[in-house]
Amino acid sequence: MRISGLKLYAIVFLIFLYAPIVLLPMFAFNNSTVVSFPLKGFTTQWFQNVWNDADLWQAVRNSLLVACTSSVLATSFAIFAARASTRYNFPGKGGLMGLIMLPMVLPDMIMAMALLVVLLGLGVQLSLVTVIMGHILICTPFAVAILSSAFQSLDKSLEEAAYDLGEGPISTFYLVILPLVTPGIISSLLISFTISLDEFVVSNFLGSKDKLLSVYIFGQLRFPKSVPTIMALGAVLVALSIVLLALAEYFRRRGIAKTGAKDTGGFL
Repeated sequence: MRISGLKLYAIVFLIFLYAPIVLLPMFAFNNSTVVSFPLKGFTTQWFQNVWNDADLWQAVRNSLLVACTSSVLATSFAIFAARASTRYNFPGKGGLMGLIMLPMVLPDMIMAMALLVVLLGLGVQLSLVTVIMGHILICTPFAVAILSSAFQSLDKSLEEAAYDLGEGPISTFYLVILPLVTPGIISSLLISFTISLDEFVVSNFLGSKDKLLSVYIFGQLRFPKSVPTIMALGAVLVALSIVLLALAEYFRRRGIAKTGAKDTGGFL
């Protein structure tokens, strides 16, 4: 009886979790501006609206620029922070790492307001640069958490073997350590990219007049006639996410095969 109850709970939970993703493309092809059953018919009009919306494409370009820049910089910072925290002991290590991880638990609203007050107090003009700064602050703790796990799983004997063969600390880091943690770096980039692309509060506070995808979608949802177009955009984003995830899994498995490590499971 207990096992049946757990199975039922798992099924209900999975339906609750994935039903919106399944329904999204259904309504994206529905020939009606009302998101409800029964479906009225098949149409690709909403995807054409997405393609022809100049404001939407401007928001997409800005969001991709912000997400790519934020994910690369956050991952770069996290590589060194995670390496230092897992390899070395230094005074104030616990407090410093706590400060780095603090944005993970602070409400986005608090951080956004604090950043806005500080930036305006310093006379900084709000732009995509300020949005990137805010997104780096949010993404870095997640990147550090992922990469700390990757660095902790490294076999230290490989690093010692590189030293015995005449390599220095810098060359060992770039030639031995970084290739071994490549799956963690890819994971960090993906998570940071997704968080940045999805972030609304910081983007809304610090974005000024620059259009960003999350802010644009929120604004369009106020107009019922625009909802089907947003559903079509959501279907495209889901498809791109699946492709991105598949590529990440492919490169993860290539990295494992290259190092000869044991595959303990990945994205898929």
